[in-house]
Amino acid sequence: MNRGVRRLVQILLPVAVVVVAALGARTMMALKPEAPTRPPEVTVPQVRVVEVELASVEFTVQSQGTVEPRTESQLVPEVSGRIVEVSPSFVAGGFFEAGDVLFRIDSHDYEKALVQREAEIESARLQIVQEEAEAEVAQWGWDRIGDGQARALTLREPQIASAKAVLAAAEANLETARRNLERAEVRAPYVGRVREKSVDVGQFVTVGSPVARIYAVDAAEIRLPLPDEELAYLDLPLNYRGDSGQVRGPAVTLSARFAGRMHEWSGRIVRTEGEIDPRTRMVHVVAEVRDPYGRGSDPTRPPLAAGMFVEAEIAGRKVESVAVIPRAALRGANEVIVVDDDNRLRFREIDILRATTDEVFVRAGLAPGDRVNVSPLEAVTDGMEVRTSDLRGREPAPAVEDIEEPTS
Repeated sequence: MNRGVRRLVQILLPVAVVVVAALGARTMMALKPEAPTRPPEVTVPQVRVVEVELASVEFTVQSQGTVEPRTESQLVPEVSGRIVEVSPSFVAGGFFEAGDVLFRIDSHDYEKALVQREAEIESARLQIVQEEAEAEVAQWGWDRIGDGQARALTLREPQIASAKAVLAAAEANLETARRNLERAEVRAPYVGRVREKSVDVGQFVTVGSPVARIYAVDAAEIRLPLPDEELAYLDLPLNYRGDSGQVRGPAVTLSARFAGRMHEWSGRIVRTEGEIDPRTRMVHVVAEVRDPYGRGSDPTRPPLAAGMFVEAEIAGRKVESVAVIPRAALRGANEVIVVDDDNRLRFREIDILRATTDEVFVRAGLAPGDRVNVSPLEAVTDGMEVRTSDLRGREPAPAVEDIEEPTS
């Protein structure tokens, strides 16, 4: 092969390789299978909703307190002496009726004093009779030998007045002796119960020394603290100067656990205390329960005893056309998310009447039938599409026109 041919081959061979490779690549591209294409999937989040209903709501306010007797007294003897008898009911926790003798003090000295006072009465009466007789004699003598108007001293008028004063003093002493003899029997001032006692048979008691603490059982009271913001939901009895009579306030239900069971008592708010606690800024109201130691309709219910700690639920004001939604539906201070008819989220401001740890009471901003979102959502935009389910997690049933007829 001559030199010219060899040089031509060297030039054309690389060109031929490039051309063959390009044709092969083009053939492969033309024969490759087409990849299937699908539209992009959009994930629609599912949220739980609650449907709004307007209703009449009667608010309640919670509080707690300790049961105390309405009337409590210290029992103090009015005479001194040794105790000779004690009633079986005169023990801590014992019940008694009004007028029952709780204990007796030795009355021997008071009986003797009564006899002495009666003797003084008779002596004073005798003195009056003697003075009146002497006055008659003086008058008779003056009428015979006297001249002009007789002096009062001559007719023994001062002496008669003095004798009558002695009689009046003796009668007063007799009354005191009789009362002291009666006071030797210490009687109950009302129907009640003994809280504690510090004396017994054989002990000497003195006038004015406390011997027991007793309280009445006709009614019990519970002092209930209320924060200022809760007062707007109650109709409390406010006491003004010049008001007469006692105004009864709202009903209250008291509950307490005893022997592993919850029990309830019904009462009523009877007054509001006259000052605000300077430390807690609380207003205190007083609930009253009548006949706290009665059996009532439930024979297993224990008495509402003094010292028992109770929870109180006070009936408040009734408000019409209020929407009640779960607290989880609230976003921010006064905003909720509503799902419209196209299943899209819409922000809406509401007017909150009251909010608790579980519920929000809405005065305005929601209409009957509105669906309020209660699911937590991180990224929310107005108009975002969602799927809905009720609070029990069920999706709404399809409309009648959307149900396909089964094919035969």
